Amino acid sequence: MEAEEIERLIAAGLPDCQVQVTGDGTHFEALVISPAFAGESLVARHRMVYATLGDRMGGAIHALSIRPYTPEEWQRQRRGPAGDRGG
Repeated sequence: MEAEEIERLIAAGLPDCQVQVTGDGTHFEALVISPAFAGESLVARHRMVYATLGDRMGGAIHALSIRPYTPEEWQRQRRGPAGDRGG
């Protein structure tokens, strides 16, 4: 399975998300930014992403590392400590 196919599946299952997937054909990492994650635990967010992939998990996709953020969390993550000081 290709990273682009995983991106397409996640985007179709989580409308209004931004997704970037990298990987080697069996092991992948997904950065997923979605307003649907608001108020959800980390475990729930992972389940939401896994649900978009169905039975491909454990099959065509051997391993998937997920970094799920809300848009607000992602902005804070990107800003980091320097952004909080205005620098």
